Amino acid sequence: MNALKKILSSLIISGAVILLIGLYYLIIKAGIPYQDPTTEMQIQYAVNMGIGNVLSLTGFCMTVLAAVIRIILWVIGRKK
Repeated sequence: MNALKKILSSLIISGAVILLIGLYYLIIKAGIPYQDPTTEMQIQYAVNMGIGNVLSLTGFCMTVLAAVIRIILWVIGRKK
């Protein structure tokens, strides 16, 4: 049971890190789209937005899922 708690804690932390990296791509790298971009700028913006979306969603799901499982295990452990 203790090893499972360590694994879930690691998943929560790694999910939060992935989420922060995804937010970095969304906010800093992609940012606000250019007013009159060239084709190359449009492609780079789309790539950065895609990377940011995937990383943010993955990190959020990892963090929430691991936290919910950890809370469920904590509640079950208290009842015993």
